[in-house]
Amino acid sequence: MLCCRGLKRVFVTGHEPLTVFHDVSLELSSNEMVCIVGASGSGKSTLLQLLGLLDTPTEGVIEIEGRDVSLLRGSEIDALRRRMFGFVFQFHHLLPEFSAFENIALPGRIARRSQSESEQKAWELLEMIGLKDRASHRPAELSGGEQQRVAVARALVNQPKVLLMDEPTGNLDRENGLRVLEILDALREQNPLAVLMVTHNPEIADKADRILTLEDGQIR
Repeated sequence: MLCCRGLKRVFVTGHEPLTVFHDVSLELSSNEMVCIVGASGSGKSTLLQLLGLLDTPTEGVIEIEGRDVSLLRGSEIDALRRRMFGFVFQFHHLLPEFSAFENIALPGRIARRSQSESEQKAWELLEMIGLKDRASHRPAELSGGEQQRVAVARALVNQPKVLLMDEPTGNLDRENGLRVLEILDALREQNPLAVLMVTHNPEIADKADRILTLEDGQIR
């Protein structure tokens, strides 16, 4: 479903190029959960941004469903990103003026789904994450764990095929972190969903089907 070969990312800061990683290759299959671990600054978040088509590699190939994304134009990449990916970050980035329900439904409206379809999916996801009774609450009225569960639901409202997660449990206590994983497992049982997660938490990583280590600029 998603693979990359020989990825390299170099940033130019001042007069000195900074190579974040080089010759990174990996594959992610449908309904597989893979965790990427590694020291801070090893390039894990940068790798997720490349794979999620939010950035462009300096070298290498990214293929999604067998298509080399470097051959696509900007509008085609945007459409592919919207269709394929959901994103969850360490900080939930919920819109503070909107309710939990509205935060979840909004990406559906942005993707030009009908209002009824977006709202129906939002209700289904609220029930899945156990927050249907908190639907009208704004983020400030929710706990940190509840906010992150809403962020997960928001990432899934357009039914992506791949969920990219960057330290999604980093600001949560152990109980809420594991609750997020339980929700993901339940969702993966219902629909094919591949998950690629960056984490520093070994207990979270141990729940994955595979663990990859990004070290010295390469996947090991």
